[in-house]
Amino acid sequence: MPLGTLDRTPPPFFRQGPSALTQLAFCTAVAIFLMVADAKLKLTQPARAVMALAMHPVERALLAPVDAWDVAGDYLRGTQRAMDAENLARQQLVQQAERLSRAAQLQAENERLRKLLELRPALTVSSLAAEVLYEAPDPFSRRVVIDRGSRDGVKLASPVINDAGVLGQVTRVYTLSSEVTLLNDKDAAIPVLNTRTQQRNAAFGAADGSGMELRFLAANADVKVGDLMATSGLDGVYPAGLPVAKVSKVERRGDTSFASVTLAPVAQADSARHVLVLAPLEAFEATRAEAETAAASAAAVEANIKSAKRAEAKEARAAKAAASKAAKEGEGAR
Repeated sequence: MPLGTLDRTPPPFFRQGPSALTQLAFCTAVAIFLMVADAKLKLTQPARAVMALAMHPVERALLAPVDAWDVAGDYLRGTQRAMDAENLARQQLVQQAERLSRAAQLQAENERLRKLLELRPALTVSSLAAEVLYEAPDPFSRRVVIDRGSRDGVKLASPVINDAGVLGQVTRVYTLSSEVTLLNDKDAAIPVLNTRTQQRNAAFGAADGSGMELRFLAANADVKVGDLMATSGLDGVYPAGLPVAKVSKVERRGDTSFASVTLAPVAQADSARHVLVLAPLEAFEATRAEAETAAASAAAVEANIKSAKRAEAKEARAAKAAASKAAKEGEGAR
């Protein structure tokens, strides 16, 4: 007989226990009872407390890897945040340092500009504000380039000063820029006056470009370290009284009849940023002479006009008097 035709259903005699429906009904009743007992009668609270106490170590043991993972993640994230915050703080510190340096530079420029503005009204010659662009690339001379040229009215041989004193002289003029030869250039020369002794001399640039010197000064001349040399105004270029240099060293040797006097310019060319370009004194004098001549001519013309008016008025009065006299004579004759 084939195995597929066998009845595998157990006989009713071997069935044991309640049916599935009975088990379902029983379990449902027990569940409802437990819920009511837990909600109303609080009968399962002690059992729950005992079960929670017993399961607490197991829960902690199971949560330990999760807590360790969270702690490690928080540590790594915290380290990254700390590094990011440090980088941001460094960047802000660099920015603040840059702003601080720029603020110090702007403050120094502001002080120099204030000094220039206070100096500008005191000058009797016309002046033009300029800014130093760069130093001339010639290694054998000391020159700087400014941002003013012939278009702005800069003329050849114009003196250039800053808030400390004389800086140099314009030696080349272009359309939009000009070259200024500094006082410590080997080819520079300027007439000076010792403000203490009122002795005049000429200061020349040193051969090595480090400073200035007084040449052909007698060995017994009254000159001391610290004496201030100012412009004498005799050359027709520089206005009188502008600070030029201070005596830094005096050497008197017995083998020569001249003293070696070294000067230190009061205007530091390396730190000069804003300068004033002055009109040459001879141009100012010529302009003033032209103005005086024009004023004199205008005064002469005005005097001639006034004299002509007075003559016309005198002639009018004479004609009026003659007419009045003739009228009186005619009445007497009648």
